[in-house]
Amino acid sequence: MAKLRPPQSSKAKTFKPKPPAGLPDRETLLAFLRDAGETGKADIARHFGLKGADRRALREMIRELEAQGALAKRGRKGFAEAGSLPPVGVADVVERDGDGELYVKLTKSDDDVPNVRLAPGKGEAAAGAPGLGDRLLVRFERLETGEFEAKLIKKLGQSAHKILGVIRKHRREVRVEPVDRKSKESLVLDPSVAHEFKEGDLVVAQVGTHGGRYGPKPGKVLEVVGTENDPRAASLIAIHSHGIPTGFSEEAEREAKAAVEPTLSGREDLRDLPFVTIDPVDARDHDDAVYAHPDPDATNVGGWVVWVAIADVAAYVRPGSALDRDAREKGNSVYFPDRVEPMLPETLSNGLCSLREGENRATLAVRMVFDKSGRKKGHKFVRGLMRSAAKLSYEQAQAAIDGQPPPEGQDGDKAGPLLDPILKPLWAAYNTMKIGREARSPLAIESDERRIIIREGEIASITKRASLEAHKLIEEMMVQANVCAAESLEAKRSPLIYRVHDTPSLEKVQNLADFLQTLEIRWSKGEAPQTSRFNKLLEETRESPNAAIINEVVLRTQMPHYSADNIGHFGLNLAKYAHFTSPIRRYADLIVHRGLIRALGLGTDGLTDQDIAQIKDTAEVITHAERRAMAAERDATDRYIAAFLADRVGATFAGRITGVTRFGLFIKLADTGADGLVPVSSLGAEFFIHDDKMHALVGERTGKRWPLGLGVEVKLVEATPVTGGLLFEMLSEPLAPDPKAPRPRLGARRQAAVKPRGGLPKGVRRGKRR
Repeated sequence: MAKLRPPQSSKAKTFKPKPPAGLPDRETLLAFLRDAGETGKADIARHFGLKGADRRALREMIRELEAQGALAKRGRKGFAEAGSLPPVGVADVVERDGDGELYVKLTKSDDDVPNVRLAPGKGEAAAGAPGLGDRLLVRFERLETGEFEAKLIKKLGQSAHKILGVIRKHRREVRVEPVDRKSKESLVLDPSVAHEFKEGDLVVAQVGTHGGRYGPKPGKVLEVVGTENDPRAASLIAIHSHGIPTGFSEEAEREAKAAVEPTLSGREDLRDLPFVTIDPVDARDHDDAVYAHPDPDATNVGGWVVWVAIADVAAYVRPGSALDRDAREKGNSVYFPDRVEPMLPETLSNGLCSLREGENRATLAVRMVFDKSGRKKGHKFVRGLMRSAAKLSYEQAQAAIDGQPPPEGQDGDKAGPLLDPILKPLWAAYNTMKIGREARSPLAIESDERRIIIREGEIASITKRASLEAHKLIEEMMVQANVCAAESLEAKRSPLIYRVHDTPSLEKVQNLADFLQTLEIRWSKGEAPQTSRFNKLLEETRESPNAAIINEVVLRTQMPHYSADNIGHFGLNLAKYAHFTSPIRRYADLIVHRGLIRALGLGTDGLTDQDIAQIKDTAEVITHAERRAMAAERDATDRYIAAFLADRVGATFAGRITGVTRFGLFIKLADTGADGLVPVSSLGAEFFIHDDKMHALVGERTGKRWPLGLGVEVKLVEATPVTGGLLFEMLSEPLAPDPKAPRPRLGARRQAAVKPRGGLPKGVRRGKRR
């Protein structure tokens, strides 16, 4: 690495006393530039009092020093000693090494200034983690080793814009085509380097600053991240498109590997309690375990004691550690069909923190007591040592309770011996808790989530996730444990991060009422939103053809998030709620654990003053991380489904209209849950008006309608796995005109009814709405 000169002080332009007039020698000139930093020829001449022939001689001296490599240009007219750095500068992130470290280069520098390591963590809480191609404002500082590092001050937007794309080789040029359906940035690579890349390479490319006004812009490949034919390409694209942080710093990995098995020191021995974990069949990180027994208290006849034991992640991830910094940046684990990007290194997430069967594990557990009406009478938190009696899948536990044979390929009859001593008491306790849940009346929205099964790198099947009573049992026990955490921290007046869910806005309720009116379902627009009213609607329409779309529209009115201020949780109909039960995969839960440890005096590794000082920022950071993860998971699913359907182009499918826009209809297929577009240009010869109040496309001449929720049959015309886009052709007929619907105003009709030529409107790519 070339030797770097130290950054000039912020007083670099406060020059030393004026030297004797006359042309300086080489060393005097270099010494001046070392102090002054970037300086133009006129400033140099003025400093040394040069005129006439001396100025010409100075220009010749500068040319010679530049040719010798002692000077380098800075900006348009400035010069500085070769290898020097300013105290603060604008730099681009140009490199990521094998350890994940980022390196930056001054934007206005020549090759004499090497790349400088970007110090991790500094400034990222406010600016967000930088990535390849980002343009940053940084401060350069010299380390004790003599090398330099850059510290992030702020990100400077998209000045160094980058895209994720696929290499496409044409006869005369090589392009980077974006994988984002909404992007129009197609880049052309310099022919001198284009041969280095292969057709189908997935690359991160930077948009060039030069090029004509029309046509593709020039681009530069920053990194090859994979190939489009890789079976895992869908998740790779999602990770890079959404900026999901990957991997861990060397320091965090060292801290994880240094973790040791837990002991009883400072803990209560809970190993005689037969806890079990009940999780998805392919789960490897087991956050929670449960156990229940009848309450022996004679004053609580018919009541139950329910234990929920949660992995004690706070014992391993200490405040201010590298593990903590990485976990906060990630915010949560991100789950794809073919991989997991964990919040913690696998040494912890699948090892010492995971509540493995038959192994001693540190736990923060809560003992809850319920009466026969399902009302919680009290609770107590315990920091203990536990040992899971068994690892069960939801299907195993449910089959045992239902008296059915064990699921095929799942460890034989593992749940059978546990039926009487463990599973039946758990279900009896849940049936009691369910009485309280029904009285509370949380939103009863049914998930339409699909499960993608991948075997040997290929998609084997796409099925709807089953909704078992075992799922609801674990969910209710976790909800109650989360309530206990919020109540205990509030009682101790401890700061915490709440999981909140505001009451749906008047606008959202108005939109719901307008939509229901199109189905001739009554909803009073002045009615205050209540979970019981939403549940009444869902129950009344559960068996109707519109059940799925009504469920979807109600779901769109909900938006939970994290906050340091409590506004309650509308969806669960709870006044106090915080996430406590998944600290292996959610940073919010780790903060709540630390709060309980400090507030209840359960150790010295609890919430710190620094945690408290930045708790509002942390709530915002992890809310953003959660939404980023959801978007990445959704996009990966879209791409996997598109790949699954790619060889079925031309086939017909049953579906339902789930979105209506002026440029087309969005269709969700019944069997796979795939989403795609029917362009308005393919619906027939007449203009179609987007009636946003009636949520329908309406024929301008005939009045025939394509309303939201209509069941249809479509033909798959195009499937593009790299973007996740599906394009359909409508096979069904529209509904007859609605005699009650008012005719749209002419101006609005004409404005909305411009039929696109040759496909979609400008700026709209084929595929799913975002």
